[in-house]
Amino acid sequence: MGESTPAPALFGRHFLEVTDFNAEQLMRLLRLAEYLKVQGRGEQRTLLRDRTLAMLFEKPSLRTRVSFEVAMTQLGGDVLFAQGQEFMVGTRETPEDAARTLSRYVDAIVIRTHEHEPLQRFARAASVPVINALSSRAHPCQALADVLTIREKFGEIAGLRIAYVGDARNNVAASLAEAAITLGATVQFACPPTHRPSESYLAKLDALGERSGGSARAFANAVRAVRGADVVYTDVWTSMGEERYRERNDAMLRPYAVTEELFGYARPTAVFMHCLPAHRGEETVAAVIDGPRSVVFDQAENRMHAQKALLLALLTELKGIPV
Repeated sequence: MGESTPAPALFGRHFLEVTDFNAEQLMRLLRLAEYLKVQGRGEQRTLLRDRTLAMLFEKPSLRTRVSFEVAMTQLGGDVLFAQGQEFMVGTRETPEDAARTLSRYVDAIVIRTHEHEPLQRFARAASVPVINALSSRAHPCQALADVLTIREKFGEIAGLRIAYVGDARNNVAASLAEAAITLGATVQFACPPTHRPSESYLAKLDALGERSGGSARAFANAVRAVRGADVVYTDVWTSMGEERYRERNDAMLRPYAVTEELFGYARPTAVFMHCLPAHRGEETVAAVIDGPRSVVFDQAENRMHAQKALLLALLTELKGIPV
């Protein structure tokens, strides 16, 4: 990579997709997360004092809700939570009206929703940072935790080979690939034609890697994608809200289950990743996800540390923080 200008500050920005930030900004977030992870909790409890985070969830969650609430609380802030019928983006009132109202009350807004377009409308109207905690298009907060975990295990992300096995069109796959490729990794999807990213999207991923050396490829043969990989990643075969496709997905994706045999084609130092929740006996087996090379609970913990860094970067100018 050639010389670059300093990354613009993240203060006041929205985070709806990984591509909202460039490589330098992503790396700054990762360094900040690493710093916060080893820093004493007592030293953090005033960093966001008197700040309030609103969390609006149309979809249920375990890791996302708890990690954000604990992150904001440990940083000294307050959290408000609304779910289900209490808040429906674009249903009870327009996204614009909801955004303008909530911007008068709180300092940042986390939304976990269904369709991506109402979230974009909400963010355009909001005058405080808006964070996508999951939409049909993207799961950028999960991707931050993923690349933080990969960096912890390997030191650097550039040059690594990541195999994503299963539904390569879902939001987790998209955000992981965008983050990893922006930071210089090669992502190899293993998927049937029914679950393959479009050629235009693969080209978009390659364009993201032009400066970093990252790239993307898709294989119908799972062994070809996994062979020599440093990271093997999978997710559930049917995303929340798409249960009507479960039978079809089970039939199409069964050959892409991460078994001990398939995982054996990865490098001996490879790690297994899964964003959770997991269905043992479907997309993977207990021997892999519960095995010594699984880092799924490191990923889960790192949701909190990555989101602490994100909240701090969006809500402050990071004065006095050595990153």
